Amino acid sequence: MPKAWTLAARPQGNPKPGDFALIDVDTGPLAPGQVRVANRWLSVDPYMRGRMNDVKSYVPPFAIGEPMQGGAVGEVVESADPAFAAGDMVLHMGGWRDEAVLPAAELQKLPALPIDPQAFLGQFGMPGMTAYWGLLDVAAAREGDTVFVSAAAGAVGSTVVQIAKAEGMTVIGSAGGADKCEWVRSLGADAVIDYKSCGSLPRALGAAAPGGIDVYFDNVGGDHLDAALAVARANARFAICGMIDVYNDGKATELRFLARLIGMRVRMQGFIVSDYMARGAEFYRDMGGWLAEGKLRREETVHDGLAAMPEAFMGLFTGGNTGKMLVRV
Repeated sequence: MPKAWTLAARPQGNPKPGDFALIDVDTGPLAPGQVRVANRWLSVDPYMRGRMNDVKSYVPPFAIGEPMQGGAVGEVVESADPAFAAGDMVLHMGGWRDEAVLPAAELQKLPALPIDPQAFLGQFGMPGMTAYWGLLDVAAAREGDTVFVSAAAGAVGSTVVQIAKAEGMTVIGSAGGADKCEWVRSLGADAVIDYKSCGSLPRALGAAAPGGIDVYFDNVGGDHLDAALAVARANARFAICGMIDVYNDGKATELRFLARLIGMRVRMQGFIVSDYMARGAEFYRDMGGWLAEGKLRREETVHDGLAAMPEAFMGLFTGGNTGKMLVRV
């Protein structure tokens, strides 16, 4: 019988193994318009932590005892809809399980690009779209800008680094540990700060960008956001993608340089990538072009087997991934 992960309890602080339970799911025969998909790759993403809390947000919370959702790539094994046939590879949100039965309208055939299927969960999927739209639309970054990217070794941050370099920007990345910093540097970053060993982050960022920054792409919040405020140039633009600093304990770091928001006329905007889903063709056009020009690279941290889902997810909050965190079913 197909299996899926659910919440056994809502996490208090950092998620722990006992917060999750593997359950049987009787998917039954297909109704007209439904498609059965055998999942091959599953995604874990930081935003999922928010859905584990019983609070109102831009997406409903996960229900205790019900299968969780998340990005997945799978193979159609049975279809009751003429738009899909057995063997089609599809992208959908029926993750955290080995098999999904979904309405055909909730499936997307993988675009015809020369990349591995799992890339559509990372650089060519939601994280890549987040990087693309956050940098180029929300922050309106342009050639000549100096861009600071936190969590630059992650799935979103590493793509921000590469898009910014492809568009002629100066890029400063932040990552934790020598290996991750070296990888970010290999992607083309002009400077990389090891936030675990740099001491004062505002001082380190000021040294890397003596003229200040024009754009901050925020995946972290906390001390990284404060450092960006400390060195922001006049009319800087901050794209607030995520704040992993507060996802588990909810305690925000004091922002000592917040008042510079006023004097420097900094524009700070949060965004949700789902706002841009209707513009996917633009994303695939540009990303496909950069891929063909050899300007994009990606890294994946892969766990094997459905049983590894909680471990992979928890690893997001302990620095356990370089690039995209994935589970291969």
